[in-house]
Amino acid sequence: MAAFMQQKEQEKLEQYNNYISKRITELKDFITVVPLEEKEWGEFEIKKLFKVKAGKRLTKASMKKGNKPFIGATDSNNGITGFVSNTNNSEDSNVLGVNYNGSVVENFYHPYRAIFSDDVKRLSFKEIEGNKHLFLFVKTQIIKQKAKYQYGYKFNGIRMNRQKIMLPINDQNGPDYEYMEHYMKQLEYKKLNEYLAIKDNRMKGGK
Repeated sequence: MAAFMQQKEQEKLEQYNNYISKRITELKDFITVVPLEEKEWGEFEIKKLFKVKAGKRLTKASMKKGNKPFIGATDSNNGITGFVSNTNNSEDSNVLGVNYNGSVVENFYHPYRAIFSDDVKRLSFKEIEGNKHLFLFVKTQIIKQKAKYQYGYKFNGIRMNRQKIMLPINDQNGPDYEYMEHYMKQLEYKKLNEYLAIKDNRMKGGK
């Protein structure tokens, strides 16, 4: 049994390594993106760029066990506080879930279908569809506002809409979505290469 499990683990590891190698090849065109400090930046209100949609209250007593992620106002597990089979009008995917209660300002990207508590707002881009790389770039800019909403200064829906975040801009002084996506792909490329370097070092007997 132990040998069988070891074989299965090795097969999974090889599949993952093959995926990473393929992903690195896909990302190699993004290794020379302009550094952040060389870009011009502008301020944008969240409501100008995003549709801000409310979650829906779901009590523990009303929860039905299932496989669908339920997103609550936590700072861990990518915002997932349980798995349910319920459905309501908060069900969504490809959105950024931003806490305005609980762990305020914490936010997570959800590419999968999930339902959202009434303590979490769902952000989706107004002008573009959005993808993992864009949402993760915006995530880092929103989380920078966390210190502002401490000591009783509540991060409510109105303040979330009016909150300004800094983003790289294009020649028309609008958000440079293409740059943001390429910058995050560059980071992914670097991280994946770092992983392979560490793995290769360990296989050679390094620490």
